[in-house]
Amino acid sequence: MIKRLSVIIVLSFLMVACQDFDRPKKPDNLISKAQMTELLYDLYIINAAKGVNRKTLENNSFNPENYILEKYNIDSTQFAQSNTYYAFETETYSAIVEQVKARLEKEKDIYEAIKQKQDDSIQKRRDSINEKAKRKKDSLKKVLDSIGVKDMRSKPPLNIADSLQELIRP
Repeated sequence: MIKRLSVIIVLSFLMVACQDFDRPKKPDNLISKAQMTELLYDLYIINAAKGVNRKTLENNSFNPENYILEKYNIDSTQFAQSNTYYAFETETYSAIVEQVKARLEKEKDIYEAIKQKQDDSIQKRRDSINEKAKRKKDSLKKVLDSIGVKDMRSKPPLNIADSLQELIRP
């Protein structure tokens, strides 16, 4: 009974303590929703690139975060304040993230279609090469059959004269 009472008191205290979050004030230099969408899109792309090609980025001394901030002509404080503000505006932030997600999905579909087209092209080339090799074998076999050459692997000829005689025999 005492354990239950102490758990209820602790949970009640935590709920009351969490109620004192103040919403951040709207910053004077708030990044617009459209620019925030573009900025987050670029951040997601660069974070994905960091996961794939970290060595390349490090070898070229490329700092992705600085690149994004310079591209949009903002500083890290302005981004942090705007991001915090939008994070408390959950519906707005959710809409921004959904736009970014939709754009990423659209571009993913485009790149997958391009990759599929390339894979199909490569497969057609392979099939074409295999078909040509098969036709060469078949045509060589037809030529040998037309001149009456039998399978010479069954008995090896003793010398060149014997092999020529075998070819000439009807």
